[in-house]
Amino acid sequence: MAYQNITAFLSAADIQEIKAAFATIEAKLPFLVTLSAEERRNLFKMGDKRLAFVNNSLIAAQSNRDILPASFDLDEFVRDYQLAANLTELLIKLQQLTEQVDDTLMAVGSEAMGSSLTVYDYVKTAAKKTPGLKTIAQQLGERFKAIKSKSVKAAVDS
Repeated sequence: MAYQNITAFLSAADIQEIKAAFATIEAKLPFLVTLSAEERRNLFKMGDKRLAFVNNSLIAAQSNRDILPASFDLDEFVRDYQLAANLTELLIKLQQLTEQVDDTLMAVGSEAMGSSLTVYDYVKTAAKKTPGLKTIAQQLGERFKAIKSKSVKAAVDS
């Protein structure tokens, strides 16, 4: 769907249901781990290209059990492979959802920022004639300068 102005609302109940769904997902995946950077570096990586190697190894192991030592746990190998395949499928779905949430947040954040700049312009103009708006105009101006300088720095750095 092409991006258009976003008009949406999440109720407190919706947020709670979404958080509950996350909690359910986490409860269904109690075996998830957090790896340190060093642990990640030291592990074998099984990406798309290596999936065929692992699959072929599993078939070879299942077809030739007699060549494997008694200490080799073929059932654990099968479970590891199946879990890796299942987690890969879930990860793809989560990545798609994360990308959509991130894109939507960027779009709606931009919309809110645009509205804020419009309000700031009106406050600046009205502050010249309306008592009590001068302080608000100054506060908004200070925040706008901080935002603007960060945006310029980020643009220069990228």
